[in-house]
Amino acid sequence: MFKDKFVLAINEKLMVRVTYVTNDSRVLTRKCIPFDFGPSKRFMDKSYRYHFLDLDSPRGRHPLPLLPNRLVKLELTNTSFNPANYINWKPNWYFKRNWGKYS
Repeated sequence: MFKDKFVLAINEKLMVRVTYVTNDSRVLTRKCIPFDFGPSKRFMDKSYRYHFLDLDSPRGRHPLPLLPNRLVKLELTNTSFNPANYINWKPNWYFKRNWGKYS
């Protein structure tokens, strides 16, 4: 349902607004960087998740892995991002992209 927009955001390096349901059933909207779609090393179940970097959290920037059924809305913004400003590790993405040395 949201995968086409997510892929476009990755390919075009566009920030997104993500509306999602939290584990305690609150609905939140955050400005995020789209990172990847695939299993997470943090979870045992290996379910595919949308992986974002949450830029708006009161706790500061942090990874935001979301199961597809938690997403309510995914909006593309007109704001582009530079991966160099957000990636400080050697990535091994599930979803292939052309981000130069950050691919």
